[in-house]
Amino acid sequence: MATVFAPERTLTQMDHVRLTRIVAAHPQGRKSAVLRELLAASDLVAPQSVPGDVVTMYSQLIVVDEATGASTKLALCYPADADPAAGFISVLAPMGAALLGLRVGDVAQWIVADGEPQAARIAEILFQPEASGDYTT
Repeated sequence: MATVFAPERTLTQMDHVRLTRIVAAHPQGRKSAVLRELLAASDLVAPQSVPGDVVTMYSQLIVVDEATGASTKLALCYPADADPAAGFISVLAPMGAALLGLRVGDVAQWIVADGEPQAARIAEILFQPEASGDYTT
C-alpha cells in the first residue's frame, strides 16, 4: 500500500513531534516509511497558527470519493484510536497519511492493497482541534 503525496503539506509542530515518535518506535515498518516521507516534506506551523482548513490530527471531515461521488464523514486519528468501521482512520493507513496536512478542496491520493489507486477530495472540515482552541490533543 502506497500513498501519493501532494507537494504541499502543513503540519502542526505538535503533530510532527508525536508522529516522529511513532515512526521512531517502528523504524522498519512500511507504514512508518510512508509517514517518515510525509514528515520530511511538510511545512511546520505552531498549533495556534494552523489555518482552519488544514487536516490535522483528530480533525473530523467530509471527503468525496473522486470515482463515485460518495461522501464519507471520518476522523483522522492515531493508530490506537483507529476504528475504520466507525470512521476513525489511522494516520498510518494509506488514506490517513494521504489526508494529513491537506486543505479543503485538495485531493488525497493513495494506493490500496490490491494496487488500485484511490482519490478523495476534502469537501469540508467539520471540526479541527486547533480551530476550537485545543492545542494539546
